[in-house]
Amino acid sequence: MRKSCERCNKALKDHLFAYICVHECTYCKECTSQVKNICPNCSGELVRRPRPPMNQQI
Repeated sequence: MRKSCERCNKALKDHLFAYICVHECTYCKECTSQVKNICPNCSGELVRRPRPPMNQQI
């Protein structure tokens, strides 16, 4: 899992919401909203990235 937004470089810790496309381009919630849930790199849909359990670290 990538640790920062590809658009604004905001740090994305594992427990925070992040959004990914099929190619795993990764964006924060704010940037995803700004691009209307469409990946600027591949035009794929951005969906919420699964989060690991809170007590599990990767």
